[in-house]
Amino acid sequence: MNTNEFFMKKAIACSCDNIKNDGGPFGAVIVKDGVIIAEGSNRVTANNDPTAHAEVVAIRNAAKYLNNFNLSGCEIYTSCEPCPMCLSAIYWARIDKIYYANTKIDAKNIGFDDSFIYDEIALPIPERKIPIIQMMRNEAIQAFNLWEDKADKTEY
Repeated sequence: MNTNEFFMKKAIACSCDNIKNDGGPFGAVIVKDGVIIAEGSNRVTANNDPTAHAEVVAIRNAAKYLNNFNLSGCEIYTSCEPCPMCLSAIYWARIDKIYYANTKIDAKNIGFDDSFIYDEIALPIPERKIPIIQMMRNEAIQAFNLWEDKADKTEY
């Protein structure tokens, strides 16, 4: 078994073990320099947290472990193709590479269908199902101006 297969087997084991612990069938591990530094399993229903997807949980654990929000130099192995939220989190975390096992079609076939989110993102804002209303930009822009002028900010 090669290294990639070893790490994917760990992610898959997280997904299987999680089902026995009242979680969803998703697992992920984050690897840096050939070592697993974090694991995550889907805890959405167990924790009543819609953001507690395996990849997001693993990212949170990795960031805590490294004491850094920037996970450059890391790779993620996930038991399923990341949903739009997880994919965004992976990009924001600056993870170098994604390995996945099951596809989003496999997930859809067992009731985890994210296609409506992909469809919604592609629509112009006025055509989306959830109303999105911009307001108070003139007041809110003050925070952006303060950020722009801040000399000692941490860029990300």
